[in-house]
Amino acid sequence: MADPEPASRPPTDLLTLYEVAERLGVHYMTVYRYVRTGRLDGHKVGVEWRVDPNDLEAFIADTTARSAPQTAADRDDGAGPPARRPRVDYRRRLVDRLVAGDENGSWAIVQNALTAGLDPNGVYLDVISPALTTIGDEWAAGRLTVSEEHQASVVVHRLIGRLGPLFTRRGRSRGSIVLGAPAGDNHSLPSALFADLLRGAGFSAIDLGANSPPSSFVDTARRTERLIAVAVSATSPEDDTAITAVIAAVHDQLDVPIVLGGGAIQSAAHADALGADHWAPTTREALALFAELADDATRTRRRTARREAP
Repeated sequence: MADPEPASRPPTDLLTLYEVAERLGVHYMTVYRYVRTGRLDGHKVGVEWRVDPNDLEAFIADTTARSAPQTAADRDDGAGPPARRPRVDYRRRLVDRLVAGDENGSWAIVQNALTAGLDPNGVYLDVISPALTTIGDEWAAGRLTVSEEHQASVVVHRLIGRLGPLFTRRGRSRGSIVLGAPAGDNHSLPSALFADLLRGAGFSAIDLGANSPPSSFVDTARRTERLIAVAVSATSPEDDTAITAVIAAVHDQLDVPIVLGGGAIQSAAHADALGADHWAPTTREALALFAELADDATRTRRRTARREAP
């Protein structure tokens, strides 16, 4: 991760972007784009970006290796297909830009990932979500400030707003999912990200966001057509009482399965103790689970229709 002022090298030893451009033989703005998109590590010194000479040498070596023609020695066995180049670490690049509160740079990284072949699901699952996990871990370890964590969250909300339309699917919905975080849990990003993934999978997703009381889950679920399940996103470990209240309220009023997930739930036994019908330990497993629940609901409707047919 790029540091604002690296302790290992004084600012006077760092290269300006103009000096880097001269060494690379490119325009200043090209180097600026390299730094802002994370392709070349940069360090903010005052209001200017600087580059460590060691990072520049590594960048030059990597660029040279990528552009060099491949020989048999570069192959896995000398005869098979060319060995794959290492994947670009978009997660690490995005972490740098998010911590800096750089929306334009963050969006450029997302666009680069999409251009490189990642689909919107991959951007969410393999870039944005892991970046948020890294930032959360860094904050918990005291290596990031509260303000850095908050500004990163704001930028991710802006990215979701831009990416959301890419998850729109035509055709009939597979059913509806109501989701949100319980009272006391102020994290809205997990459910916002997952709601888009559900929409991309063909569901109608109604996201209640953060800090939602039991009544909000119940009232929304009652008004939702073709309801498949209610999903509770739990990221605050101390929120078991609020989670239990949501699950109990929904079970009391509606005959619908409740899926519990999030970083605060560490096991199926924990989810079961809180009253949930299902536990989703990962986002991908959650998507697979909702697909199964949708198929079950479809089979149930068909059986009911056959029984009621004259």
